[in-house]
Amino acid sequence: MTLRLSACFALAAGIVAGPAMAQTQGITDTQITIGTIQDLSGPIAAFGKQTRNGMQMFFDELNARGGIHGRQVRLLVEDNGYDPRKALLATQKLVNSDRIFMMLGHIGTAQNMAAMPVQFERNVPNFMPVTAAREMYLPPTRLKMAFATAYYDQLLTMLPSIVQEKKATRVCTVYQDDEFGLEVMRGGEAALRTMNMAFVERATYKRGATEFSSQVARLKAANCDLVVMGTIIRETVGVLAEARKIGLTVTFVGTSAAYTHLIPALGGPVAEGFYAVTTTAHPYPDDPNPQIRDWAARYKAKFGEDATVFSAYGWIIGDLFAQVAEKTGRDLTVDSFLRTIETTQFGSDMFDSQGCNITPQNRLCNNAARLSQVRNGRWVVTQGWVRGATPTH
Repeated sequence: MTLRLSACFALAAGIVAGPAMAQTQGITDTQITIGTIQDLSGPIAAFGKQTRNGMQMFFDELNARGGIHGRQVRLLVEDNGYDPRKALLATQKLVNSDRIFMMLGHIGTAQNMAAMPVQFERNVPNFMPVTAAREMYLPPTRLKMAFATAYYDQLLTMLPSIVQEKKATRVCTVYQDDEFGLEVMRGGEAALRTMNMAFVERATYKRGATEFSSQVARLKAANCDLVVMGTIIRETVGVLAEARKIGLTVTFVGTSAAYTHLIPALGGPVAEGFYAVTTTAHPYPDDPNPQIRDWAARYKAKFGEDATVFSAYGWIIGDLFAQVAEKTGRDLTVDSFLRTIETTQFGSDMFDSQGCNITPQNRLCNNAARLSQVRNGRWVVTQGWVRGATPTH
């Protein structure tokens, strides 16, 4: 009778303790499984592959040093082709089948918007997506954590000084007709309102467009003297080339989405003078910082190509994740990870990103931006860091 009662009590205790001691998804004694979704086959595949490479390089080197508290980090990569529908399918696979602990550096605004509901249903955080849309941290919910100053705030912070410097009176915009482009347009609108100005012309294009003659013709007909660009790679170059072709000589200003070596590389002379708001330094192999030079050399040795700013984004995201997980300790869960990041201020990195301070009320690392311009085929900083207000809108 005593043995039978003891067995019953033990069984009951096991039933009660089981759920409380349930293993956190993506965490075992020896491994942390995380996921990322990149564009590896679509219109911004160059960005996606570079981001993946930077992240993979970081975790390969981390694992070679012993990982995080004895656990190796396993990075699973899926392709969204810059298509929200593919992003949704990739998220379902990573979250439900591969059972990742966290999503890191997912690229694309519409793609993240499609993915986040699936993640959040399973308590999988969205950690530092590679998009500067405000929806990545607003409304401020516990599973959102972002590192990129919003396109909206990049322009709200930086555009007024550019307009004043250039003495622009007829500001126009050309932008991609989706969540990304709308964020750029709205940020420009907000910036102009602070100067009692408004866009005199707006031209849009569909995602994936390759021809921009009608849009640029509208800008010229409106006598624009400064154009805000809600464009990415080939769209930026396409608009600049068309402007050169028809003799539209104005100041073109893009966001961090167009801050890539591919603009001067593909655009050549037509890219000269193009401005972009930036949040991280482009890691040129001859950078004055010896840490960046060493990192760029290791990157080229591993991947056979020069690193880019998107390679740096991938590295930065991996590094921040590892810092938080390391500080959290061996008892790594979503809750413990969030407690750590919400109570720790992380400093600037070698790429001059301005640190990270996440709180329960503010899910964006920082709101700093600066301005760069293409000069002689390279990005050159033309205005230093400006910090925007704490994002609440």
